[in-house]
Amino acid sequence: MFARKAPYFASIKPLVTELEPNFCQLTFKKRKAVENHIGTVHAIAVCNGMEMAMGALAEASIPKHLRWLPKGMQVNYLAKTNSDVRIEAKATEQTWQVGDQPIEVTAYRDDGTVVAAGHITIYVSEKPAKSKS
Repeated sequence: MFARKAPYFASIKPLVTELEPNFCQLTFKKRKAVENHIGTVHAIAVCNGMEMAMGALAEASIPKHLRWLPKGMQVNYLAKTNSDVRIEAKATEQTWQVGDQPIEVTAYRDDGTVVAAGHITIYVSEKPAKSKS
């Protein structure tokens, strides 16, 4: 569903395993198409998963009178990603107010090691009033 709206997400073949307000978890398999030159999962594939998890969380969480746009991403690469990947995105109720808001994103190896962590900043704003024609 998400990959139909934003086709680039299909490149990692993600599976959303949990989605609820303020939380999303997804996984994707380590396979040749997402590997780098040393045979580990490419950092940008991990970031792609982080952005998808954040977007799914935002769509499942944001109040109907608000909208969001991604504004920036800060990620630290902490370990080699030599297995399938699990990604979690987390927010709080306080996230859903006007202004710049950080969404926490973390990627894990199969053994639970954090391979990348950071946040994606979104800009939350009021939806424009619908014109009455």
